[in-house]
Amino acid sequence: MTMKKVLTIAGSDSSGGAGIQADLKTFQELGVYGMSALTTIVTMDPKDNWHHHVFPIEISTLEAQIETILSVGIDAMKTGMLGSVEIIETAAKTIKESKIKHAVIDPVMVCKGEDEVLHPETADALREVLVPLATVVTPNLFEASQLAQTKPIKTIEDMKEAAEKIHALGPKYVLIKGGSKLKTEKAVDLLYDGKEFKFLEAELIDTPYIHGAGCTYSSAITAELAKGKSVEEAVDVAKDFITAAISHGFKLNQYVGPTMHGAYRTYGAGRTKIEQ
Repeated sequence: MTMKKVLTIAGSDSSGGAGIQADLKTFQELGVYGMSALTTIVTMDPKDNWHHHVFPIEISTLEAQIETILSVGIDAMKTGMLGSVEIIETAAKTIKESKIKHAVIDPVMVCKGEDEVLHPETADALREVLVPLATVVTPNLFEASQLAQTKPIKTIEDMKEAAEKIHALGPKYVLIKGGSKLKTEKAVDLLYDGKEFKFLEAELIDTPYIHGAGCTYSSAITAELAKGKSVEEAVDVAKDFITAAISHGFKLNQYVGPTMHGAYRTYGAGRTKIEQ
């Protein structure tokens, strides 16, 4: 059997729970071969309440990484933290020139634990340059409101409105992650293909240990697309994968706790399947 190959263009999380570390762990768990092109290195300061510091990678170094990976060949790719307009343009160029069938865009705008957009101009570049090329774009509620240029999303109807506006930008599918922020009884995500709204529900897990959840979710979708699943099938598996990972999240230190990437394989996961 030929191993499917997957690329992540994203940042490095030195604490290991998010970014390319989460991506590569997820790829491994789901049986695809992961390769990575680093855009940034993110560190956390234990002397300053785990405050994040972001160190961008030279664009020439990013391009050299991508050239290496494309020479091998890829079956799907995803993006995570990109951090600058130039990097976003490089990711878009990679999608176009590789003629890759599936690109999952996780429009990362903030570091977990931070509350400001890393570079406000990147939201515009994501909206105009990269999101239109996506097979699936996977914003959380904050990112969805930024992409859709709407008010903060607080209800299911707000999610639908944002999904329509994001879909109009050009992606084939929009997956808005409600998670624990939506104030619903279940962890509800919305998948929209331009015609139908479909909801994915899971048990709402009361835990602070969700570091890297967004990266992990989008990575699982990418892995399943590489293996030949449809978007709906890939999202469904990914929802199970992230539900298991969150269910078995753990404390890393007094500041953060990551999801457990091996939980889906080790423990399995049950939840309500995708519904219209």
